[in-house]
Order: sequence, then structure tokens, then C-alpha cells
Amino acid sequence: MTSDELHPHVALSRHAHNRLGLQRTDDAWVTARWADPATRVLVVAGTRLRVVDGDVPWVSPAEAPEGTRVLLGLVDGTTYAACLVAPEEAPGERDEWVPLRAVLPVLADAPERAPLLFHAMGLAEWHFATRYCPRCAGALESRAAGHELRCPECGRSQFPRTDPAVIMAVVHEDGSILLGRQNAWPAGRWSTLAGFCEPGETLEDAVRREVGEEVGIPVGEVTYFGNQPWPLPASLMLGFVARAESKDVHVDGAEIEQARWFTRDGLRDAIAAGEVDIPRGVSISSSLLAEWYGEPLPRRS
Repeated sequence: MTSDELHPHVALSRHAHNRLGLQRTDDAWVTARWADPATRVLVVAGTRLRVVDGDVPWVSPAEAPEGTRVLLGLVDGTTYAACLVAPEEAPGERDEWVPLRAVLPVLADAPERAPLLFHAMGLAEWHFATRYCPRCAGALESRAAGHELRCPECGRSQFPRTDPAVIMAVVHEDGSILLGRQNAWPAGRWSTLAGFCEPGETLEDAVRREVGEEVGIPVGEVTYFGNQPWPLPASLMLGFVARAESKDVHVDGAEIEQARWFTRDGLRDAIAAGEVDIPRGVSISSSLLAEWYGEPLPRRS
């Protein structure tokens, strides 16, 4: 069994693109890439992608609408870019445009596309939410092929933001794992716990604090597992295994509605019975669960 089969999020890092950071400020070079019909362009409407016939299309520069041009990078000699347009200016039918989360099943079958899509959507979310200078409220202008926003009034620059978030498999010495669910989730949906790192806090302390706040369980050893960009809208998910020092659950009732300990056999049986659904596909939550389970995760009968 390969690590990609057990840890699907690892497959994404194998396809990282050359981000061409040194070329972003070379306007002549960027213009030449936009004139090249071989360049592939992803059109993003606000924070949504277009899905046509079950796939996300990449078009030539000539086929792309007018919009903010964003350089993504180079893959196998082909330049990839994105064109950001306002939602009301999106081509095609309205129901063709969906949020990134709706496209994740496509990425599970074609993980080589994920780094480019995550890069594009992270920048699209940032452009969509960051329009005015926080210092003087001047309208921001796109620079560096979409990777910088500059205020022409005061000269202050803004750069893309990434919010660190911890996500953890909380396990007990008896081999069981703690999963939680939120009230807004579909019935039967359970997942690993997660939360944002606060200013001045180490990642390990963030794990202990979040577990303590959400389910009332003290955590001892915290072991790093891996990480994954998650532009929904702007997170970097940092995975850990947290060793629980108790199994006495007290949910906060706010972020977590229920929390439940599962053995491997118990989780398998609950999934087979259709009582429980867990994260799958490219998410690091799925990888954390698979690492604990020890083999590919069971599916409903």
C-alpha cells in the first residue's frame, strides 16, 4: 500500500507547479504569456468555478473574458493563469458556477489539478475580499501578476493572507479515536476536530486549547502529521495526532454539537450500516483518519 493510497492529501504535493515568482513583476514576460495560445486560463467568477460536463475547463487567453489576470505557474512547459471576473460578468449559465468545495470530488480523481486550482482560488478569495486599503480606504490595484494589491493613494501594499489552522486526530491509549459533528452538518456526518491558531500561540498549544474548548478533554503529547493548503477561504491546515488523557467528553454546544469515541470495528460497522459518514477524498482529515485506521477507510455498503 502506497502513502498516496492511505494518505490522499499527500498526492497533491507531488504535483506542485513552478510558481514563477521571479517573473511576476516582469510585465513584458507576463504579457507574452497571455499572447501565447498554448497558455491555459482558469476563469473564476468572484469565488466560484465553472463546471461543464463534470469538469473544470481551462481556456486559451483569447477565449478568456476581460478581468484581473493572475499568473499561476508552469507545468510541463505550459503556462497556467487565472482570470478573475465579477460574478455578474460570468460567462455561461449561472448554475454552472459552483464553490470550490463542490469540485473536490473531481480533484480526488485527478489530484494533479489541485495545486493549480487551490492557488487560483486562494488568490480569487483574497481579491474578492480585499478591495480597499486598511490604512486610507483607497481602492487597491492589482500588481505582480495578481500576487500584490497596491494602494495608489498611500503606497501601502497588501499580500495574500493564509490563516493557520490545526486539525487533529484525538486518540486514546486504548486505540479509539474521538470524532465530532457540528449542528449544521448533514445527519450522520462526523469528522476530526479543528480550529484556528491564535496570535502568540504555538501550534501544539492550539491543538490542546481547541480540544479542551470543544470537547473538554485534556491532551498530552501532540505529534505533527502533515499539512495541506485549504483555500476555503484561506487556510493552511496543519495536521496533528493528539494523545487524550481522558475519555470524559464535555462538548461546548457551540462549535461541536456531539462528540463520540470510535473503535476501528465500531467505525467500520457504523459506516456499513449507513449511520456514520466521514471525510474522504483529498482532505487531510481523511488522511488522519486513514492513518489511525491503518488501511483505506471503509465505505458504506
